[in-house]
Amino acid sequence: MTKDKVTPMSPEKLVKKYYSEMGTKEWRRLVRDAYQRLEFDTTMHFLKKYLPKKGLILDAGGGPGRYTIGLAKLGYKLVLFDLSSEMLKIAEKQIKKANVQQNVKQIIQGSIDDLSLFKDNTFNAVICFGGALSHLIDETRREKAIDELIRVAKKGSPIFVSVIGKLAVVISELVSFPKEIEIKEVFQSIRDTGDYHGGYGFAPCHFFLPEEIKASLQKRKVAILEMAGLEGLSCGHRKETNTLFKKYPNAWKIWWETHLETCTHPCAVAMSAHFLIVSEKQSS
Repeated sequence: MTKDKVTPMSPEKLVKKYYSEMGTKEWRRLVRDAYQRLEFDTTMHFLKKYLPKKGLILDAGGGPGRYTIGLAKLGYKLVLFDLSSEMLKIAEKQIKKANVQQNVKQIIQGSIDDLSLFKDNTFNAVICFGGALSHLIDETRREKAIDELIRVAKKGSPIFVSVIGKLAVVISELVSFPKEIEIKEVFQSIRDTGDYHGGYGFAPCHFFLPEEIKASLQKRKVAILEMAGLEGLSCGHRKETNTLFKKYPNAWKIWWETHLETCTHPCAVAMSAHFLIVSEKQSS
């Protein structure tokens, strides 16, 4: 994180501003190198494992549409929903470029804690990836968003949520931003509450421990199927991961296999920059 000018904007406006300024960088983020692709490729691995063979999927907080396009190419029907109009403009262009617009039924702007446009039990699966849930720094709104994600899923349908991991952020402060450890409203706030209120180069965010999101879902009518660390054992080792991919292709294949074998270990989940939780809406 690098310090920027603190403004009186609401957290929601700060999130919109951040992603508006990110522009196409957010579209490229998940594929710009082997390390970043771990988040995307691991997520797609678990989507293919748990998604039904066909159906309508809500991509809640889907930003520029990377997952919407990936799933549309597999034949699924998608509704893309995101807070940022700038991200949705990028998504529209990329969807047309990928020639999958026939499978993208709607592109809608809104916040994931208000899915009132959709009736109960509408979707065959619901996905909510990256920072969408994490960027709801207010706990009441986060809990409402979780209720909404579950509500609009059909009974028996999978719900996929990924969030930003707290322990990885704490470690990144030590490695990359050691001076911020002295800033109470940054390091100590993240350490003690998981909350970061903005002002230092990233949008307001709540960083999760695995047990936190797991407990939140278990209070509701869902069954937890699996959890996975999306960067897993590579987390924090971007340079080494990219070097392995570029210089040692055979070793990379073995590392990818190792990643898939270990990413569901509780330690790999807890230490990842992003981790995924897969659940299923219960019928009663």
